[in-house]
Amino acid sequence: QVQLVESGGGLVQAGSSLRLSCAASGRTFSRHTMGWFRQPPGKEREFVAAISSSGSGTYFADSVKGRFTISRTNVKNTVYLQMDSLKPEDTAVYYCARKSSGGTYYRRDDYDAWGQGTQVTVSS
Repeated sequence: QVQLVESGGGLVQAGSSLRLSCAASGRTFSRHTMGWFRQPPGKEREFVAAISSSGSGTYFADSVKGRFTISRTNVKNTVYLQMDSLKPEDTAVYYCARKSSGGTYYRRDDYDAWGQGTQVTVSS
């Protein structure tokens, strides 16, 4: 069973940058689209970004487009989320997830493995 471990969260000021990492176990990482979701306090978990198995396709929520970048290194079984120009509304627990075959990249239910999450707090 795959394990996903996020790292890189923290407390930063508005306008700062953070880079999240997600390390995956197993041998099938390169076959899967990977995604990042976040759950703000008191709200539902929401899609942030996704990247295709080869890395050639990337997708972003409108709220982060132009500020966040997603990338992956299949040799290292790792996916990254570079977050620039952070805003207080970006405060959330950020989760890495592995997408199952088929489905839609922005649907939470189409992901079959999740990390434990990493807290990102942006102060104003």
